[in-house]
Amino acid sequence: MDTVLCDELLQEIFHRVPPPSSAAISLVSRRWRRLLRSSTTSLSLRFPPPYNPTTITSFSTFLTQHPFLSSLSVSGGGGDAEDDPLLLAVAASCPNLRRLRFLSSPVSLFSLCTLSTSCIHLSSIAITISRPLSFHWLPYFTSLKSLSLYIKNSLTETDNPEVGEVKDASSDVGLSLESLSLCGILPGDYGLSFLWRNCKNIKKLQLKNCESIGDNASFLGFLRYLSCLQKLELRTSRGIVDIVLLTLAETCISLDSLLIYDGGSRESLLQFINQSKCSLRKLDLRLPLDLDNSHLIALSENLNFRGLVSLRLKSCCLVTGEGLKALGRAMANGLEELALINCDVVERELGLLTTLGQNLKKLRKLDLSYNDMLVDKELVSMLASCSFLVELKLRGCNKLTNAAVGSIVRSCKLLQNVDISYCYGIDTEGVEFLVVNSPRLRQVEVEQSKLSEVAKTWASNKFMEIVS
Repeated sequence: MDTVLCDELLQEIFHRVPPPSSAAISLVSRRWRRLLRSSTTSLSLRFPPPYNPTTITSFSTFLTQHPFLSSLSVSGGGGDAEDDPLLLAVAASCPNLRRLRFLSSPVSLFSLCTLSTSCIHLSSIAITISRPLSFHWLPYFTSLKSLSLYIKNSLTETDNPEVGEVKDASSDVGLSLESLSLCGILPGDYGLSFLWRNCKNIKKLQLKNCESIGDNASFLGFLRYLSCLQKLELRTSRGIVDIVLLTLAETCISLDSLLIYDGGSRESLLQFINQSKCSLRKLDLRLPLDLDNSHLIALSENLNFRGLVSLRLKSCCLVTGEGLKALGRAMANGLEELALINCDVVERELGLLTTLGQNLKKLRKLDLSYNDMLVDKELVSMLASCSFLVELKLRGCNKLTNAAVGSIVRSCKLLQNVDISYCYGIDTEGVEFLVVNSPRLRQVEVEQSKLSEVAKTWASNKFMEIVS
């Protein structure tokens, strides 16, 4: 076969080989290895230290054997921030790179400038930087649309917030960034004002583990002019939630998706819901002690949120059936995805899932993972009304048994993806019944130990993916 098939046909075959098997292709012959590497467009590499000249040369040679590489992720740690050999090797070897995720170590200004000159097509960068913050290098990446910055090291006395680049507005440029993600902002990070002043076209904003936003005046101006913002994520950033939500409630009408994890504010979130004029479609909250029924009732009463198609709640301990039922009635004609993950209201209030199922008959995705006291009767009664489900996640629901699997097969004829991993009441027989009798099922997440030979054969014949 090695001599019969042409290069183009072999490369097409390689593209269709699933990831677990593709790694063995390079072991067949030198030709196959060369063709595989020359057709690879995406790589994820872990390259630990030491970074001596020999290892860097090998790394660079390996990269040059992938001439069409457009996406690269490198991790390892331990590199020298002043002279980053790994990043310089990437810059020298990957001229066609579009996306780079480089979290090995804080990168130096010299390495970034070299990268901008060599990889002119870069549109997405995720890197680690150190203080003091400087962004002189950013305008050189003329194709950049997405930027993720992980800020490391502590503030020191040498980090002077009064440096000229912060105050000098003449250095402002028009950046074309559409996605901005920042992790680890501290109160003294005034150098970020350059970003706040120059990012006017942001559509997606992520703030993670942030205690502050640097310069308040610049940040408020940034928020007020975000007319294009569509997606906002606030993760473990309790100290800045108020200023972000209250400002956007007044100014932003384009917001489509909101995520808040591990640190919110009851009052500011409620005010945002009551006053916001945006037509929110996706809401994802993990607020164990900051979300209650008042928020859900306010959501149901704000007509601007009647277009909500996805609601995801995780570990929300203070929510009760009253709020969820009100929301279910209000969103009956539109909600397509519901997640109640590790929410004890599912176990605490009998009949709640039945009511939600009867109201939300257009649900396509349902996630009840990690409700370890959820029993068959409650799930079965809900699924009886959810005939349009294509995705169902029940991971970690220990009380469910094979009876629940029977209900899934009977009620969910359109089901394509299901997760029943770590459901200890569902055994090999239940998994086999699900695989054999679900005509549209394409992916099942379950422990390998629960797969019988019959289930494996049927899954293979139906081109079904088993994720263990």
